[in-house]
Amino acid sequence: MLVGVSVGLVIGVIPGLGGIAGLSLLMPFLYGMDEVAALAMLIGLVAVIPTSDTFSSVLMGIPGSSASQATVLDGFPLARRGQAARALSAAFISSMAGGIFGAVVLTGFVVIARPIILSFASAELFMLALFGLSMVAVLAGRSLAKGLAACCIGLIIGSIGGAPATGEFRMIFGSEYLYDGIPLVIVGLGFFAIPEIADLLRKNSAIASGNALGAGWFDGLRDWWSNIWLSARCAGLGCIIGAIPGLGGSVVDWIAYGHAVQTVKKDPQFGKGDIRGVIAPESANNAMQGGALLPTMLFGIPGSGAMAVFLGGMVLLGIQPGPSMVGADLNITYSVIWSLAMANVMGAGICLALAIPISKLTQIPFQRLAPFMIVLICFAAFQATRSLADLVALLGLGVLGVLLKRFGWPRPALLIGYVLAPQAETYFYQALQFNGWSFLGRPGVIIIGLMTLASVFFGLRNRVDEHGHVVPNQDDAPDVPSLKAHLPQIGFAVAMAALFVLALTDSLKHDFLGKVFPLSVSIIGLAMLVILIPQLALGKTGHHAHFDAELTGEHVGQAGIGNLWGGLAWIAGLVGLTAVLGFYAALLIFFPVFLTLRAKARPVAVGLMTAGAAGFILVLAWALSLNFPSGALQDVLDLPWPFR
Repeated sequence: MLVGVSVGLVIGVIPGLGGIAGLSLLMPFLYGMDEVAALAMLIGLVAVIPTSDTFSSVLMGIPGSSASQATVLDGFPLARRGQAARALSAAFISSMAGGIFGAVVLTGFVVIARPIILSFASAELFMLALFGLSMVAVLAGRSLAKGLAACCIGLIIGSIGGAPATGEFRMIFGSEYLYDGIPLVIVGLGFFAIPEIADLLRKNSAIASGNALGAGWFDGLRDWWSNIWLSARCAGLGCIIGAIPGLGGSVVDWIAYGHAVQTVKKDPQFGKGDIRGVIAPESANNAMQGGALLPTMLFGIPGSGAMAVFLGGMVLLGIQPGPSMVGADLNITYSVIWSLAMANVMGAGICLALAIPISKLTQIPFQRLAPFMIVLICFAAFQATRSLADLVALLGLGVLGVLLKRFGWPRPALLIGYVLAPQAETYFYQALQFNGWSFLGRPGVIIIGLMTLASVFFGLRNRVDEHGHVVPNQDDAPDVPSLKAHLPQIGFAVAMAALFVLALTDSLKHDFLGKVFPLSVSIIGLAMLVILIPQLALGKTGHHAHFDAELTGEHVGQAGIGNLWGGLAWIAGLVGLTAVLGFYAALLIFFPVFLTLRAKARPVAVGLMTAGAAGFILVLAWALSLNFPSGALQDVLDLPWPFR
């Protein structure tokens, strides 16, 4: 278990890799191992990744994995205020509590869960996807039209590729890369990591604005204890969502975060550095692992991507998932469950011991951290499909993410739409095929539908704006009284309208079942923009639709603020060099140039940091059998590894 936890800690800290890469690394070592010891090693890794991925989410604003994206919203602002240790310790305690809660729930429900899980048909799964989409109501931002339009953009991006019902390929525009859609890791890093790197680079300061790290992990423990019932509720949500195949870690943290925003009444500061915005998703994403083990062990149906690899490990060990796991092999089932609980305690303890030393990274001038982060993000993004198009897509979505952040379009709403688009469309099609419209009368559908309506009702009453404050009833958006100043906002909204028109036009080329989903989403998105664009053009000063961070942001008027696009230009430079020379050769050029010109580092420091980064990436690629992106010259010159 300690081996699994140790590997999981390293994998979790590196953005973009996650449980699938870690479990794949351990697979060759399973042969000949005792089955309980082997499962303990795998569970140790699975349990600790949602804990250790918090480091990059809090310290650098980069989601360590898909299950820690919501943690960024409040964890990163806390780090920038010098409270990184507090945020990390609260996250680790919440993760440990969530993991133990998941194991306890799994212990009690492992026998009675079979009929409950089997009662969920396509109709109920579709309604659960709608329930996940209802979280957009609370994360829609100051302008509801912007929030719903952003969600529709996510749904459109999520529907790129093959249609579930007909197999027709939508919105591929002749690109082979788009046949399977845009991978989640690219979307997550593009919309959340790239804008934060660009924003921090222009400020030329450390991530934390103060010199002090804040109080140690005792403050985080007190924060968790003060919100123990929120942690318990979110852990329960995590168990339920984890037990439903297909939802998993990509959405559980957003649902928990939305629940926190809906239910917290005392001085909410969500999005600006509210510790409850860290406790809620971190409690849920570890508990989700316990829930995901239910369908994996009882039915052989993976509850998440990592569970699919875990299922392969069970087969390698000669363990057959199914009814025997609650019969003859019940001892193995309980070994797995309590390995999960012990691994969460072990992982949280190690992370707590490292929290204060690692949080000192936030005191390093960001221009010295930036090249490491840029290289690591590009390397992680390339592993999505191992195509240079991964890096191009990362850069393109990064540009869109920067503009969304600038104009106050809620990126979490977009990500929820993206994650749930395939499930919503697939389950809707299957429900209609199997039951017709009568599926709406099923008891489970009605119950989940009422939960969804309640979520929308409470979400609309507690919407969070781009600064993390609950949206007031009156219009008081930070604004300047000039139509000319609003032209960039209007232009961006028009460009998004053009995107919906493009999607609508493409959808008309397909059969009914292939076009109904993107067509409906495009029409809704266009309707939101028909509302939004006149508000931007004609709305009075302070109208809730108006927002441009370049006019009213905290950095406006401060000395030493760089260009908005400077950080993206450096990332584009690395991608361009990779296309020509290959990734490893590009790294060896990019690092010294960046550190010399941008960070003003001395030659000795430049040499040491470049060698350290090159060595780390080399060891990482070798240990995980990962490929480097190749360039045009590599193919001509036939260079050896690692230069190809």
